Amino acid sequence: MSKSAKDIIAMIEEQEIAMVDFKMVDINGQFRHVTIPAANFTEDMMTDGVGFDASNYGYAVIEKSDMVFIPDPDTAMIDPFCDIPTLSMTGNAMIIDYPENRPLKQYPRNIVLAAEQYMKDTGIADTMLILPEFEFYLFDNVGWEVKPESNGVHLDAVQAHWNSDTEGFGCVVPKQKAYHVAKPFDVSFECRSEMCMEIEKAGIPVKYHHPEVGAAGQFEIEPKLMQMSKMADGTMMIKYIIHNMALKYGLSATLMPKPVMGEAGSGMHVHMLLLKDGEPVFSDDNGYSHLSETAHYFMGGLLKHIAALCAITNPSTNSFKRLVPGFEAPVTVGYATSNRSAVIRIPAYAKSPKMRRFELRNPDATCNPYFAYAAILMAGLDGVKNKIDPHANGWGPYDMNLFNLSDEEKKKLKGLPTSLGEALDALAADNDFLTAGDVFPKELLDNFIKTKRAEVAALNAIPTPAEFEKYYNL
Repeated sequence: MSKSAKDIIAMIEEQEIAMVDFKMVDINGQFRHVTIPAANFTEDMMTDGVGFDASNYGYAVIEKSDMVFIPDPDTAMIDPFCDIPTLSMTGNAMIIDYPENRPLKQYPRNIVLAAEQYMKDTGIADTMLILPEFEFYLFDNVGWEVKPESNGVHLDAVQAHWNSDTEGFGCVVPKQKAYHVAKPFDVSFECRSEMCMEIEKAGIPVKYHHPEVGAAGQFEIEPKLMQMSKMADGTMMIKYIIHNMALKYGLSATLMPKPVMGEAGSGMHVHMLLLKDGEPVFSDDNGYSHLSETAHYFMGGLLKHIAALCAITNPSTNSFKRLVPGFEAPVTVGYATSNRSAVIRIPAYAKSPKMRRFELRNPDATCNPYFAYAAILMAGLDGVKNKIDPHANGWGPYDMNLFNLSDEEKKKLKGLPTSLGEALDALAADNDFLTAGDVFPKELLDNFIKTKRAEVAALNAIPTPAEFEKYYNL
């Protein structure tokens, strides 16, 4: 049942809340916030909102009207990381216009809602369910500096393989051998269990958590399927909880794709399925891997637009240090059942008609989840509308380990972009599928591409320690 402003006021009184925190999202997918004393919270605030400058959040705002943040009462929760009792809410950004406000189209939450409405308008489906897998590292200490005279990174995890002769306390894990290791090797079990408990308190059901392959402290938390827009909010909250709970335990969490050289990278694989009137759209007992024609067309749309999608689902230069062969990362544009080397994997264990789905394996958690999930949906819908057959286009199914093909066979495969710059070029050339239905504003995409290209140029200008090792004495 939806909450009202009166429900929020009652919660403030019953829980003896001292502060109300409004969490907003910037263009990069990070929380920013404004906090007011709870005594100042009124019913009018749920409609009048809180003013803010959207240009400081990275949006290329062309309207001259003021912006306001309108809190969504259904997102209200007690922030577990505030010593002072604090009620937290996220919501939507609006442009003040008379006689009534209108959504700021560039705001991430409004985009994901627009994508869901576009899906309904097409008649293809009325609900998209998604399940992102959250892979991350926990370090005991980490530090970095980028200066003209000193440039480097230091990190450590007590169970990392490099600590076998120093501080491992007998719980060191061999390199790349940490998958599902139990205590005493799983040294952060309590921290992650408490993460999951707080995630569930936030209204996000958790499937499980476990150690991942990377022996330097890599782990995974996997929630259950949720409606796309709710999971976009949930993704922000899961990341918030991971970072803050790690700090509570004296650890540092990172969801960056490739923090440790030679260890497994961290992705955010996104499982997805569509429903219409509560019935599965992707299921067909007679189709390949029990998937329907619509499901195949949806995959076709994803694969057709995958290079452009990478700019949104993998928007960091570090993303492309993960997307390399040899670490279970997808590098081939294709689909298959139970094959982790293809961009789209169909899990063989999803046998129930209502659970039949596939996962897109290239995304990572440096993305803005609202943009990423909306873009994934828009690409898939484009595939259904235009009947893009992935098999007819030569994208599979690849029911073999693509890493083990001969060099001659590998030449026939199409790969993902190898850099953020290449992905941004693809997005600049291929974005009509995003602007369909006015879901992604053109000015947002132009600004995103411009900002990210400047980011790439700035990072490319910085010499790295590895370059010193390679070139210093030439």
